[in-house]
Amino acid sequence: MALKAAARAEADRLMAAFRDAGAVPVEADILQPAEVLLDLYGEDIRARAYVTADPLRGEMMLRPDFTVPVVQMHMSGGAEPARYCYFGEVFRKQEHLSARTSEYFQVGYEVFARDTPERADAEVFALFSGLLAPLGLRAVTGDLAILAAAVRGLKTLETRKAALLRHIWRPRRFTQLLDRFGGRAPVPESRARLLAALAAGGPQTAAPLIGLRSEAEIAARLAALAEDAAAPPISAEEVARLEDLLNLSAPCPAALAHLRETARDMPAIAPAVGRMDARLDALAARGIGVGTLDFEASHGRTTLEYYDGFVFSFLAADPDLPPVASGGRYDALTAVLGQGRSIPAVGGVIRPGLAADLAEAARC
Repeated sequence: MALKAAARAEADRLMAAFRDAGAVPVEADILQPAEVLLDLYGEDIRARAYVTADPLRGEMMLRPDFTVPVVQMHMSGGAEPARYCYFGEVFRKQEHLSARTSEYFQVGYEVFARDTPERADAEVFALFSGLLAPLGLRAVTGDLAILAAAVRGLKTLETRKAALLRHIWRPRRFTQLLDRFGGRAPVPESRARLLAALAAGGPQTAAPLIGLRSEAEIAARLAALAEDAAAPPISAEEVARLEDLLNLSAPCPAALAHLRETARDMPAIAPAVGRMDARLDALAARGIGVGTLDFEASHGRTTLEYYDGFVFSFLAADPDLPPVASGGRYDALTAVLGQGRSIPAVGGVIRPGLAADLAEAARC
C-alpha cells in the first residue's frame, strides 16, 4: 500500500489535470448527515459506512463517497453547468480481510452539463483513460439505463417492475424476484400464509391493526399482495430475454450489434441503445479505441446506486484489487437532491494510492 506521501503526490498530479480540464476544486465535510444517505440507499448503507452519533447533529456517517455532498453543494446553489474536482479521504467498511482498505484517498471529477450527455460521458472517460494509460489497466463499460429500460418494458404489474428496479443494484435479490415473478420460484412461506389468511377471512383476519401503519395503509398493502398473487407470471420469453441482456459481455461494437437485435423484441431499450451508439461515436472522436473496449451489461450493479446510465471502471490485472477508477452518469440523483431542479451529470473517482502502487510496481 502506498505511503500517504506517494498517494498525495499522485493526487496532486491528477488534480492539476482536472483543473486544466476546467474543474473548480471543492471540498466536502468528512462527517456527513446519515439521514440523506439513508433516504437515498436505505438501511443497506450501514453495512458499508461508519456510523456515529453527534449530540447536536444527530446520526452522522464518515464520508463514504464525495458525489452526494458535491451534488448537494451544486444543487443548493443552482443547477447551472459546472465542473468540479476534489481530493480527500473516504471510509468504507470491509467485510473480510483483503487488499481493500477501509480508509483511502479519492480524487474525483464531476461534470454538470446540459449539452449532449454522450459527449460529457466521453469527456470524463477519455480524461481518465489518458491519465491512467501508463498503468496498462483494463477498461470496462456498461449502461444501467439499458437494464432499467428493459425492466420498465416488461409486460407485468407496475409494482413488480418497481420492485425489480429497486434491486437492480442487488443482483442476488433481483434474481430472486425475477424467479418468483417469472413463476420459477414460490412466494416466501410467510407471504403464502398471509395470502391464505386473506382468502379465508379478509384483511382484518390476515393482519391485526398493530404498529404505526393506519388501517388504510394496511388494506392497500394487502390489496397489492393479493393483486400480485393473482397476476400471471412474466412470460418465459421475456425472462429469457432479460437474462440474456444481463449476461451480455463483449467488445462494444459486438455488444451494440447484439443490443440492436435485442431491441427488436424489447423495443423499450431502443432509445438507450441509441444513446450508447452516440456515446461510442463520441468516445471514438476523442481517440478511444472502441473496437476493443469491453462492455458488460451488468457492470456497476454492485456499487452505490446513484448511477443510472453509462458506467465504467479501470481495473488492474490482480482481481483482488478494487477498481483503480470508476464512475458514471447519475442524472436522477440531481433531481432527488435538487428540490425541484435537475441537471444531467456524470463523473468519476480515482484511487491515487492504488495508482501510485501500480506505477511503482511497473518501475521495479
